[in-house]
Amino acid sequence: MHLHILGICGTFMGGIAALARAQGHTVTGCDAQTYPPMSTQLETLSIALTSGYEAEQLDTVARNADVFVIGNALSRGNPLVEAILERNLPYTSGPQWLAENVLRAPTSQGQPRHVLAVAGTHGKTTTASMLAWILDHVGLRPGFLIGGVPAGFQASARLTDSPFFVIEADEYDTAFFDKRSKFVHYRPRTAILNNLEFDHADIFADLAAIETQFHHLVRTVPPSGHLIVNFGNEALDRVLARGVWSEVVSFGSSDDPDGGTGSPEWELVGDGEFNSPEGQIKKLSLPQPGKMNALNALAAIAAARQADVSVDDALAALAAFPGVARRLERRGEARGITVYDDFAHHPTAIAATLEALRSRIGNARLIAVLEPRSNTMKLGTMKAALPDSLRGADAVYCYAAHLGWDAAAALAPLGEKAQTFGSLSALQDALVADTRAGDHVLIMSNGGFGGIHQKLLAALS
Repeated sequence: MHLHILGICGTFMGGIAALARAQGHTVTGCDAQTYPPMSTQLETLSIALTSGYEAEQLDTVARNADVFVIGNALSRGNPLVEAILERNLPYTSGPQWLAENVLRAPTSQGQPRHVLAVAGTHGKTTTASMLAWILDHVGLRPGFLIGGVPAGFQASARLTDSPFFVIEADEYDTAFFDKRSKFVHYRPRTAILNNLEFDHADIFADLAAIETQFHHLVRTVPPSGHLIVNFGNEALDRVLARGVWSEVVSFGSSDDPDGGTGSPEWELVGDGEFNSPEGQIKKLSLPQPGKMNALNALAAIAAARQADVSVDDALAALAAFPGVARRLERRGEARGITVYDDFAHHPTAIAATLEALRSRIGNARLIAVLEPRSNTMKLGTMKAALPDSLRGADAVYCYAAHLGWDAAAALAPLGEKAQTFGSLSALQDALVADTRAGDHVLIMSNGGFGGIHQKLLAALS
């Protein structure tokens, strides 16, 4: 079968491409923009990429395509989409193709897939990577599709004959013709609900609308399945109050200010220490710093239990967990200045990332460089929360081009430590002039940010 994938350089659609190739299909694709790590992964798979969405592709690279897999970044008015519709060609969404061809397809031994899905506003990629790493460590060799590239696997997707498949379960919409959240297609037996707060303001009117989609996910978990749920998260509590038909396993932190009454079954109680459901105190030796990573690890351990992985085996795996590309990834050092790359683009994630890096570097100067690039950020929905999320930095540099709101005014509560720039080159020049040996520069964006990481390192050198 020949698949032509529209939006192939997105992390999810790139993963679909990798899985389809592993099944022996011919895969081609197109996208408007390409940047690592996904562009590198596709090149490694020798998948032919076409730049742009011209309708002429139907008569050239895609003329023999059996199905067009259309990413959710594509909308009506796109010339290739319009041509596909006009010619009445077969098309589907990425999540639907995945569900029908991988998740609900038995292994060669006839075993049904045990899908382990990781949902939540934050931490999906890291938690899913941790879970896949644990299962792989004990020899279960899971398949997976993750919205990033786990360092230990060097790929965002893998197809194996194992009955276990780990999927990052995104709440974003499926496609222009299917406005349900992606994760309703996956029908997991084990589902992690990591956290929930408002995001994706471009498609959700409010938090209640996202809660409805999360409950659609809850409805798909079978009676013998498990929900691994962040204890005391008010939005998730409201989701579960609508009805639960599966066993709920809770995890969380004892010092969570809104943790509610009682204690979670898996409870983080100190600096990396946690209580297991059996009442045993265990110690996390996680290479990645920060409380959010510790909670992600706890969720992964609890989910791995559903695959009969012991706590000790899970801890041994996580002690060697190499992390994920673009999650506090150290990109290099020049003139004694260390540069990091992170995908953080929501105030909660920004604050957690700063906290994690601060725990590692102590009192060294921490410089935050932010591109508010997500659709929610561009709309200005989160601008009021930005100053507080950035207070952990000693200096803030914000790239303010292409925004519909005044970034300088929004960051004014930070005083002189915040600067905004309409030019990427001007921002880079300012960083080169202002940084000094011993500084740590944390660059945060959910896009390529114009390749500023390597440009800055080159300029510093």
